[in-house]
Amino acid sequence: MASPILPGSGLGSGLDIGSIVTALVNADKSAKQTQIDTQTKTNSLKISGVGSLKSALAAFQKSMTDLDKATNPAFAGYSATSDTPTVLGATSDSTAVPGSYNVVVKTLATGSKIASAAFAGGATSAIPSGTLKISQNGIDYNVAIPANATLQSTRDAINSAQASNGISANIVTDASGASRLVINSSKTGTGMDLKVSGIAGLEIDGTQKMGENPAAGTSGAVGDLAGDATISIDGLNVTSKSNTVTGAISGMTLNLTTVSPVVGGVGTPTVVSVDANTKGLQTSIQSFVDAYNTLKRTIDTLSNATADEDGNLTVSAAFTGDSLPRSLMADIREQLTATGAGGPLSVLSQLGVMTDRDTGNLKFDTAAFTKTMAQPGMTGQVQQLFTGTDDTNGLLTRMSKVVDPYLKPPAGSITGTGLLDQRMAILTKNTRNLTDQQAALDLRVENLTKTLTAKYNAMDLLVGQMKATASNITSFFASLDAQKSAS
Repeated sequence: MASPILPGSGLGSGLDIGSIVTALVNADKSAKQTQIDTQTKTNSLKISGVGSLKSALAAFQKSMTDLDKATNPAFAGYSATSDTPTVLGATSDSTAVPGSYNVVVKTLATGSKIASAAFAGGATSAIPSGTLKISQNGIDYNVAIPANATLQSTRDAINSAQASNGISANIVTDASGASRLVINSSKTGTGMDLKVSGIAGLEIDGTQKMGENPAAGTSGAVGDLAGDATISIDGLNVTSKSNTVTGAISGMTLNLTTVSPVVGGVGTPTVVSVDANTKGLQTSIQSFVDAYNTLKRTIDTLSNATADEDGNLTVSAAFTGDSLPRSLMADIREQLTATGAGGPLSVLSQLGVMTDRDTGNLKFDTAAFTKTMAQPGMTGQVQQLFTGTDDTNGLLTRMSKVVDPYLKPPAGSITGTGLLDQRMAILTKNTRNLTDQQAALDLRVENLTKTLTAKYNAMDLLVGQMKATASNITSFFASLDAQKSAS
């Protein structure tokens, strides 16, 4: 915007009109401009602080989630290993007991796969409408077959309706062009054989084997019937409907992959060992302590005032004097001393994790940890303390849930946002308000400048005219004096 103030001195008055108008305008503007600038700086600082805190909380929550993963858990009290992982894998929970076991996988658990009689017309063969009933272990799964259906559309209808139940279908076409509907179930174990009825031409009894090179009109089970997994553990026979075997060895889960190789008519055993995971737990506890301290330092930086040039704590941070971070840290610290899942090991101090009285950070005494771990069964208790006995009472889960209200909207929330997003919305609104105030002030300054400039220019013109009149009068009297002197 071009300034309406004219530089230099007034021609009539000799006054510096530009300087006078600038001084008057600045005097009028100063207080409000200072207020806007101060509020804008504070508001921008708070916006940056909310963003930083939100990022820090998200990182902290991710750390808790990563440490609490069910697969390859960071706080496994015991470490289970298999010397032949291609045959079977092993994991353990907090109730495991150190030991070694010889496991032979004799058969894997299998599901049911059945095939219909052959349709000479291939995938486009007509299928009567009606309700196709797929039965398994006493449960019926119904599939609606509409008019004008084909073998292919019947396959698609099964996949669409029964995928969530682990049932899928496909079409196999032989060299002659004849096609069979093949239905498969992901559920394994004896008694899980499929049966199909309700539609003419698609009656299948999955408890009957088709055998090799079946006749076109033959239907039934493809290959073997659904069966249990059979294994031996130190010579003791065990069956399981699933290839994930739980409970056979207390505190352990065996994940069967393939049948054990047979040498001399005898299955080669896989050695499964369970050992206390002391070293791994120490590393995981240190990771927990580091995640907490990182969050604590971030919150301190965003909350604590810093010293000015004179050493006085007068430079405010984003959350200086704000109750939000104090409330957050109080909620988090409360979980450090809560008993959670209970048991002989119930609080972090028993593991050598203490609070530094000077900084408020956590510190980990590894010597105290090692002493505690020397007691029998303590590694399982550490796992229980951190991961809990259910989905709610583990320390890691509780820590993560404390952060939820700040990042996510609570159940039944009207706003649909977490506390930090609500705070950010208020600050964003403040930004718009300050922008509007600045625009209004700029307009006032512009109008005031024009008004004062016009007034002073008018005054300068009037002074100039008065000077000209005075000069004329002076000249007139000077001329009279000269005439008198001449006469």
